[in-house]
Amino acid sequence: MQFRQTTTSRMSSRQRCFVITMAAATFFMMGVGWVQAEDPAAVVKMNDMPTAFEPKEITVRVGETVEWKNVGNSVHHASSDPSMAMKPGDASTPPGAKSFDSGFLRPGDTYSFKFLQPGVYNYVCAPHETSGMIGKVTVLPRDQASRR
Repeated sequence: MQFRQTTTSRMSSRQRCFVITMAAATFFMMGVGWVQAEDPAAVVKMNDMPTAFEPKEITVRVGETVEWKNVGNSVHHASSDPSMAMKPGDASTPPGAKSFDSGFLRPGDTYSFKFLQPGVYNYVCAPHETSGMIGKVTVLPRDQASRR
């Protein structure tokens, strides 16, 4: 009886590179997990009846994210840009801070904004401002406790 010695084929350099790349990617994903958006510090619901932000006022710390969720059946909006408000003061940002603007959110849509500067951010739902759909986010310095 004769035994044949089988020869193993060697991988090409291209195949080796592919295997190493795939292994590195796998280890990377296992180590850090899938990249996900951070959990919001607060969620503000956008309601239809009555048209309102719920809660109307929230307090967070610098570096925290707020999420607005349209739970109604109509289009809503959240903006601290004064040019989006009909009444002065309904929308404002602290001096030097970046304003936020969700654009129009359809039912079920969400919008998130990370607050990087302390102060008071007044905001409106442009289509429903005259119905009283205004809100306020107070952003405290990072080392100060927040009240929600």
